[in-house]
Amino acid sequence: EVQLVESGGGLVQAGGSLRLSCSVSGFIFDDYAISWFRQAPGKEREGISCITRSGGDSYYLDSVKVRFTVSSDNAKNTVYLQMNNLKPEDTAVYYCAVDLSATDCGKLRSPSTVIPILKWYDYWGQGTQVTVSS
Repeated sequence: EVQLVESGGGLVQAGGSLRLSCSVSGFIFDDYAISWFRQAPGKEREGISCITRSGGDSYYLDSVKVRFTVSSDNAKNTVYLQMNNLKPEDTAVYYCAVDLSATDCGKLRSPSTVIPILKWYDYWGQGTQVTVSS
């Protein structure tokens, strides 16, 4: 059974840091893409970062670039999202998801105008809440 389990969310003051983890289990592929999404109340889910298992490609949404860093530890089958200098507008539920057909982060970098980005992802975690107070 494929499982993605996020952890590491919480309440933090503006300017603070959190590190999210996404533990992946239940499948073996040579390469795939793990992406981080977030969804704030009343807003659509947006893709904010991506990394391939090979480490050959990564992507960041402009609004998180420089502040967030995605990394992976393949020995632990875990992907991390280090979030620094958090802002109140980063408040959201954060999800990780896997695209088993991907060998790069192109689907987030250049989203299709025909197929909604969420449709590409095969499995999702349950989400972890991040709340940034001002």
